Amino acid sequence: MVQTEAYVILSAVLFVLGVMGVLLKRNAILVYMSVELMLNAANLALVAFARQWNQMDGQMFVFFVMTVAAAEVAIGLALIVAIFRTKRSTNIDQLHQMEG
Repeated sequence: MVQTEAYVILSAVLFVLGVMGVLLKRNAILVYMSVELMLNAANLALVAFARQWNQMDGQMFVFFVMTVAAAEVAIGLALIVAIFRTKRSTNIDQLHQMEG
């Protein structure tokens, strides 16, 4: 059986990778994927702690977070596609030019 610490360490590594992706990347799709990676890292920690304490609360919360994430994916990708159609680029540095 894998220890809870291993899951928490993996969750922390995934979260840090997601933060680095958000801070360092300029492509909107990669930034969006990094945000999803951070969300899944938090879900992994919730499930690990729920398993450690033998309670279903964390797992139920993860189920609701995944439901919201599915809606977020649909809306986020639609926005990225709309921005790409107008700008022909997914570079987030160019988004400030959409004013007006």
